[in-house]
Amino acid sequence: MRDLTPRIALELIAHEGIVTEAYKDSVGVWTWSVGITDASGHKVFPRYKDKPQPLEHCIGVYMWLLREKYLPPVLAAFGKHDPSEAELGAALSFHWNTGAIARASWLGRFVRGDVEGARRRMLDWARPKELLARRRKEQALFFDGKWSEDGTALVYGVAKPSYQPVRGRRVDVRGLVEGLFADEPASAPEAVAKEKTWFDRLFE
Repeated sequence: MRDLTPRIALELIAHEGIVTEAYKDSVGVWTWSVGITDASGHKVFPRYKDKPQPLEHCIGVYMWLLREKYLPPVLAAFGKHDPSEAELGAALSFHWNTGAIARASWLGRFVRGDVEGARRRMLDWARPKELLARRRKEQALFFDGKWSEDGTALVYGVAKPSYQPVRGRRVDVRGLVEGLFADEPASAPEAVAKEKTWFDRLFE
């Protein structure tokens, strides 16, 4: 498995949730959508401050960044090992959250065949302690194939003037994610003939 799937995209969304306008995270960094900050290369502030976006746009930008910025280093870290869908999903979730896949010793151990050592060392990245639940879910997915996504996402609101996220509602996003995958630009000539794809609409 060397590319994204709807299930992988949904797994990360289940961990992160979605905020449709810019907010300040726990350390004051402006953040948007599925945990996206300016550090991703996609400008968040002031683009999305006080400007809620449709879920399609939020998820479309997230999927674009996941494939273009996060997938390549994860595949590089696997080396010659061809990951399963579950392994790739867990590793992408880990990298999206930490940005540290290239220096994560647990994956190196796994690639070298030390599966039990890799399982244990993955939890070294459970600091602060609030991350332990997420690491355990990633661990269960990577080593046991246990997915935690159910096709839904918590969509958060933003309290003002603090710009802190507040829990809103649970939304079924499976159809939207699967629809975006079905509408992705392809290398085939017919993709060129389309007037617009979701990718074209990201930056309108």
